[in-house]
Amino acid sequence: MKKILVLNGSPKNDNSSTMWVTKAFVEGLLSTGKYEVEYVNLSSLNIKPCTGCLSCWGRTAGECVIKTDDIPSFKAKVEECDIFIESFPLFFFGMPGTMKVFTDRMLSMMNTYRGQNAPENGESFHGIRNPKPERKFVVISSCAYTESKNIYEPLRMQYDYICGKGKYTFIGVPQLKTLIDLKNEKKISRYLSKFTEAGIEFANNGCLSSETEELLLKAPFTESGYKVFLDNFWHEEEEKGKLIKK
Repeated sequence: MKKILVLNGSPKNDNSSTMWVTKAFVEGLLSTGKYEVEYVNLSSLNIKPCTGCLSCWGRTAGECVIKTDDIPSFKAKVEECDIFIESFPLFFFGMPGTMKVFTDRMLSMMNTYRGQNAPENGESFHGIRNPKPERKFVVISSCAYTESKNIYEPLRMQYDYICGKGKYTFIGVPQLKTLIDLKNEKKISRYLSKFTEAGIEFANNGCLSSETEELLLKAPFTESGYKVFLDNFWHEEEEKGKLIKK
């Protein structure tokens, strides 16, 4: 059986809205009978910040000098898996802070920087050290915004530089928490089913078509309807705040 490794980068752990979509996508992968999955909550790992010593680029040849946390064992899992999925919400136009700390510690998986310019051909800025071409990388990120293409642009650019443009699969999920909070089970089930279908497509083809990526990125609410919901939500939150102060 091939291995799927899912890193839940949400600070909310099992209460993460993003994981609803991630598990639906994985359900599609598992339904093909080709895979087994392991889920890991990032918050359960002991991860120390990168110190920027760059020893992994020189003296230690791809190995981080920090050996007293969980990165060495987790990095081994990443290198052994066939599909690595990072799942997290978009926080302030980027990944959550703990996810950034993890990403920094993956520097040892990159080749040494020797003054090269940003690649124009879709390659990784640095290049992956000891690449495993058959390993697939998927990023699933939910956000509360409507204009998700623009909102995700800074995050996408970071992954383009790390992995190479088109060398990973990005699944953006706008307005997800609102949909879940409304607790309309039929609508939620219909919405999640397209991610399960996408998982089946990915298992069979090793990628998603541009049409599928556009379908997944489509928001569940209209822009005008979502704005009304947000206005009402924040008005209620302000009123709750006034009651607490009293």
